[in-house]
Amino acid sequence: MFSTGQLIFAALFFIAFVAIMIFSYKKDSNTHQHFYKGSYKVLIGFLLFIVLLFIIKVTMKR
Repeated sequence: MFSTGQLIFAALFFIAFVAIMIFSYKKDSNTHQHFYKGSYKVLIGFLLFIVLLFIIKVTMKR
């Protein structure tokens, strides 16, 4: 389906992308701690909302 060159490119791209994201996050970690205090609460609320939608979907299906 994919050629060997395409698979190698995809793997190298993925590795480079993850490395750059880790480097950027570590560089900005102090800024994140200062400006985004309590952002985990938003994440928890979002995940609870998704779970609630899934529960509603499952119960309405029956």
